[in-house]
Amino acid sequence: MLNANSQGPGNPGLSPDPAGRKPLNGLTLNERLMLSLVRRHGSLPKAEIARLTGLSSQTASVTMRRLEEDHLLVRGPPQRGRVGQPSIPLALNPDGVFVLGLKVGRRSAELLLMNFVGTVRKVLREAYVLPTPEAIARFVALGVPTLTETLSLEQRDRIAGLGVAVPFELWLWGDIVGADMSAWRETDLVQTLAAVQPYPVFVENDATAACGAELTFGQGAAYPDFIYFFVGYFIGGGVVLNGTVYRGRTGNAGAVGSMPVRSAGQKWGQLINVASLLMLEQALKAAGEDPSLLWRTPDYWDDYGAVLETWIETTADNLAQAIAASCSVIDFSAAIIDGAFPVSVRARLVAATQAALGRLDLQGISVPEVVEGTTGSMARAVGGASLPLFELYLLDPKVMLKDPVW
Repeated sequence: MLNANSQGPGNPGLSPDPAGRKPLNGLTLNERLMLSLVRRHGSLPKAEIARLTGLSSQTASVTMRRLEEDHLLVRGPPQRGRVGQPSIPLALNPDGVFVLGLKVGRRSAELLLMNFVGTVRKVLREAYVLPTPEAIARFVALGVPTLTETLSLEQRDRIAGLGVAVPFELWLWGDIVGADMSAWRETDLVQTLAAVQPYPVFVENDATAACGAELTFGQGAAYPDFIYFFVGYFIGGGVVLNGTVYRGRTGNAGAVGSMPVRSAGQKWGQLINVASLLMLEQALKAAGEDPSLLWRTPDYWDDYGAVLETWIETTADNLAQAIAASCSVIDFSAAIIDGAFPVSVRARLVAATQAALGRLDLQGISVPEVVEGTTGSMARAVGGASLPLFELYLLDPKVMLKDPVW
């Protein structure tokens, strides 16, 4: 999924062992595939795994037993059918792997601890005026021990790594926010964070990470193809095709913020300039309101009244244009909208976007479902945490299947 652009220890290379298996980061390809299938389906009996992978029953049994012995899989209660012995489904062991996820934003950072099935165990947040490499390193250095202090020694040994979601070329936004952010250009974030905590570091673009989180842990799995929008300080997004995050030739696919849209004043511009939380922050300041709650408590905003309502309507109008343009190129089944805002604001934004889409001339376009994301403000940190999972334990669940999932 996301490991294609990860920066970390990397794969040591494939070489057959005497049994013909191919080691990959300590797990065989068959083991990774089985873990991915079980993760996608929730639980599966051995016979179904053998059928989906095309492996023999004996090979599947041996591999599954090895994963049980490694405490990566656990047995569920027997499922009785009409005839024969009851089947025993196997599921991911929630405590089999732990991962850390870091979101570096322009107004705040999040650091979280997540288990193998995507449950966030604990999260830390820090708001600031602007991020600096030194402040982020300090936040991680202090935060990792805080997040892991309740884990046993055995559980700490099962921490696979730290995945980081960070805006692409963060230093380029200095002119927009009116500050010098050039220090980020010279910063090797992997090396910086590896020096302050003991786990491997993996890095991904923040919007792509959020898209991956929705695909992996949200309702994105219900749609084989979708366009994804994440409304943060600046809007970003991602593209999912055939159940996989599509990165494109240069890794820049899903750069929805650069999409041209026409504002109410009939002026053309980019989506990033009319559909981001930066616009809401500026509008609140102009109205004499304190915008700091946008970043300090992204899940619990006070009612900003008419200013918020105007922002929702403006953002929805521009999102509708972007969705229509996207679906004129690719026949997406859904457009998923999420962001760093409360659930109530997300619901209002999606409803307004649906209404705005209905006002456009959509002749010749198959209108997609416009739905809410489910990962919310932590989508980028959760997506970051997913990076070590897919680098070290999982594969795209559509890879090497005997029968299609969709």
